[in-house]
Amino acid sequence: RELRSSSFWRAILAEFLGSLLYTLLGLGASLRWAPGPHGVLGSALAFGLAQATLVQALGHVSGGHINPAITLAFLLASQLSLPRALGYLLAQLLGALAGAGVLYGVTPAAVRGTLGLSALHPSVGPGQGTVVELLLTAQFILCVFASFDDRHDGRPGSAALPVGFSLALGHLFGIPFTGAGMNPARSFAPAVITRNFTNHWVSGEHSVARPRPFQPISVLPQSIPVCPSPSQSASTHCCPPHCIPVLSQSISA
Repeated sequence: RELRSSSFWRAILAEFLGSLLYTLLGLGASLRWAPGPHGVLGSALAFGLAQATLVQALGHVSGGHINPAITLAFLLASQLSLPRALGYLLAQLLGALAGAGVLYGVTPAAVRGTLGLSALHPSVGPGQGTVVELLLTAQFILCVFASFDDRHDGRPGSAALPVGFSLALGHLFGIPFTGAGMNPARSFAPAVITRNFTNHWVSGEHSVARPRPFQPISVLPQSIPVCPSPSQSASTHCCPPHCIPVLSQSISA
């Protein structure tokens, strides 16, 4: 029934578009157009602002995940049905590939470099990089779940802002270590386009396969579900539209 719903396919399209734009804008801001030190602050702000903007713009359609790690966390927390989660994951990966492809096509060959590929610092070992990526992804997932928790007192405002701040914070810390993947699709796309998979498992594949032990930890403080689990929904096998975890909340007048 869910697969026949127009809202389902709109959500899939929103995740594809969001992932495309996030990858295009974030990686584009990471390119080096002139010699000199890399601007960590600029890259961090670009990724954070892109995330906040897209969550605000697309959150009411799909929840504004734009990140396979977030989608997996929502699935594990019973906030997303399996068909929807699989659709989101595929859309996010394809969207990121499309975004990286567009960036590759519009960027001069002399500037492309590694196309913003996540890479370990020469002094950082794979084990150290893995721990950094796990912790950064865990704090981001925790912020996402907390941002739309109805138990917050007062007026919640827009959840897009703290989500964007959390992502920017993770990039400020993580870029010198690993390039701050924090999003498997964002890490996977430039690796495919540039055919460079060196230590990709640390910030790309590892972000999909290994944050699972951390994702329940991130969810534990939010032990009371924000919305009914799929088995509690009367009409579908996932949260009803008004209850899908939407990261963008309108600012109360």
